[in-house]
Amino acid sequence: MQITFELNGQRTSVEVEPDRPLLWVLREDLGLTGTKFGCGRALCGACTLHVDGEATRACAFPIKYAEGTAITTIENLESDPLGKAVVDAWIEKDVVQCGWCQPGQCMSAAALLKEVASPDDSAIDAAMSGNLCRCGTYPRIREAIKVAAANVKEEQL
Repeated sequence: MQITFELNGQRTSVEVEPDRPLLWVLREDLGLTGTKFGCGRALCGACTLHVDGEATRACAFPIKYAEGTAITTIENLESDPLGKAVVDAWIEKDVVQCGWCQPGQCMSAAALLKEVASPDDSAIDAAMSGNLCRCGTYPRIREAIKVAAANVKEEQL
């Protein structure tokens, strides 16, 4: 089946089985390996990306539903000022340990900040609850989200 969508700002078409997960199309067919495989059941959040601006688990998203959508992966997160603020805050707060979950964490954080400009701890915890970090960097993740929110707010002044 031919599926056409916007991928990181570029019109993209792939010929694939319609039920193939978006994660594998990205990684194996299109060579974008920033989106990680974690559990394959949409439980850990490692494969989080944006579909039409919404945080979405790519491992459980059949490619047929990508038709006509706009998909953003971690490879393109910094092209958006909010996404760049998230990545910069991640670096500033030294969030990453092993790094495996961090692309999904950053994508979820950016989706949260698009919805809630200055989230409190409970909003952050709720939005990030589907993203697991085996290294336990949750306090640094929370702090980085607050830093990103403050930096975006400061730039808008």
